[in-house]
Amino acid sequence: MQTPLMAIHHHLIAAIRQCLGQADWSPAESLVVPASRPEFGDFQSNIALTLAKPLGQKPRDLATAIVQQLPSDAPYEPPEVAGPGFINFRLQKTYVESWLKYQMQDPRCGVPQAAQPETVIVDFSSPNIAKEMHVGHLRSTIIGDCLARLFEFLGHRVLRLNHVGDWGTQFGMLIAYLQEVHPEFFTGQKEVDLGDLVTFYRQAKQRFDSDENFQNRARQMVVKLQAGDPELIAAWKFLCELSRREFQQIYDLLDVQLVERGESFYNPFLADVVAELKAKGLAVLDQGAWCVFVEGFTSPDGSPLPLIIQKSDGGYNYATTDLAALRYRVQQDGAQRIIYVTDIGQSQHFAQVFAVAQKAGWIPPGVQCIHVPFGLVLGEDGKKFRTRSGETVRLKDLLDEAIRRAQQDIETRFAAEQRQESPAYIQQLARAIGISAVKYADLSQNRLSNYVFSYDKMLALQGNTAPYMLYAYVRVQGIARKGGVDFTNLVPEFALTEPTEFTLAKHLIQFPDVIAQMAVDLLPNRLCQYLFELSQKFNQFYDQCPVLAAPEPDRTSRLGLAYLTAKILKLGLSLLGIPVVERM
Repeated sequence: MQTPLMAIHHHLIAAIRQCLGQADWSPAESLVVPASRPEFGDFQSNIALTLAKPLGQKPRDLATAIVQQLPSDAPYEPPEVAGPGFINFRLQKTYVESWLKYQMQDPRCGVPQAAQPETVIVDFSSPNIAKEMHVGHLRSTIIGDCLARLFEFLGHRVLRLNHVGDWGTQFGMLIAYLQEVHPEFFTGQKEVDLGDLVTFYRQAKQRFDSDENFQNRARQMVVKLQAGDPELIAAWKFLCELSRREFQQIYDLLDVQLVERGESFYNPFLADVVAELKAKGLAVLDQGAWCVFVEGFTSPDGSPLPLIIQKSDGGYNYATTDLAALRYRVQQDGAQRIIYVTDIGQSQHFAQVFAVAQKAGWIPPGVQCIHVPFGLVLGEDGKKFRTRSGETVRLKDLLDEAIRRAQQDIETRFAAEQRQESPAYIQQLARAIGISAVKYADLSQNRLSNYVFSYDKMLALQGNTAPYMLYAYVRVQGIARKGGVDFTNLVPEFALTEPTEFTLAKHLIQFPDVIAQMAVDLLPNRLCQYLFELSQKFNQFYDQCPVLAAPEPDRTSRLGLAYLTAKILKLGLSLLGIPVVERM
């Protein structure tokens, strides 16, 4: 069933073709958007302002001509031409009611599945082995998981890849240090965790920077490791497994699923990548290193900026691995869309990698490589979020603190309400609310911007927060419990009689368009804003319209509005990786 926005969009295209006398005219983007203010109607188009000048017409005259070509049996009232040439649309009440009924019966709330499913790879999280996950990994993990959930819901084949840093000089350095200072580490004679490993890594780095003999020994370790020395491979695997166990605890807490395919996976393909770039005449020798130069990339001094694919000592780097990964994902995984979720500081790097891969012929027509950048997490002082001692905040500590504060808030509220609940229930609720609050606080921000991390704001029951959304859902469940209503057997005939009902209904039927737009611009905050406004409109409806006490047919119609609100909240929040709770 066509959404209201798409119906208006298609009607406008047909009307404009009539006005232009061009049967094949087609716009580059949608011609219609939700109205900026309620007094302008439900949807708006400024296409007449865009087309008028090239056609030598007045925008208002063109808008009037377009309106005259629109069908008379459309699902909206006769459109209005306003201001210099805006076209305003108001949906018919009967059409909105029919759409609500369709959404009620559809498990997907009106969102269609992809007509042509694609293989989509989402590359996200990507911590480094032998280092703890920190607050910097929060955004990549949460945003990447959200996008993976979105494309899975739309019916695409999604491969969630964790491109962990599990190869390189640091492993030779760390293994050399541990063999010398803590040989018991690899024999199992001493219990160790990732925190110990991080400490050892720092000590190894200090030694590497200050001791030339150790530096040489570490480099020799790397050569032997890359050559497949059995003893070093076993040590490397031990380090990876230790880190992997710690990472998994965080992924379990966040309910994030990933397939690990680290840098080491692509190691066998690096020499081929370089050889192919040389054979195609794309790689050139520059100051001893093999590089690829692509137009449009310059250094701060204005000189051409190379993408180094093989260092002067013969070693490979991140760029080589990323090229090998991209080539493998296209040629072996059959990806039609590859999404990289990393911080905004890597934008130029990925733009160069994509440009080189394009030049090498590794990105066939129709395959999209997309970098999804994000800004920093800041403390309330506006600076990079750190501990009081100035160290980077460990992600585990951040999540544990969110859960602790959520539990504190819950216990205080329950005590004030003289409400008795089991410790197990309180702990379960605190975990759900604490993790949800962290996720939503991140996803509700435009990912391109930095955002200020505040436990107090994210856990608040008011405002654009996860608890506010969860409370709206819980409110609907409360209606069902109080009235003994089984929503699953509810088949309402919608009858919208009050303004707040109509306002809520029109917002509910916009859900499929919000999901469609999010799949294009990959901005999770778009869905967050929709759900926040949905919660607001539901609360306004609930405050002004009796539900259980209303006479029929209003009672069943309003129960239907409440149920559909909860249904869309649950589905929308699930796409953000946030589970609902039945009571708060």
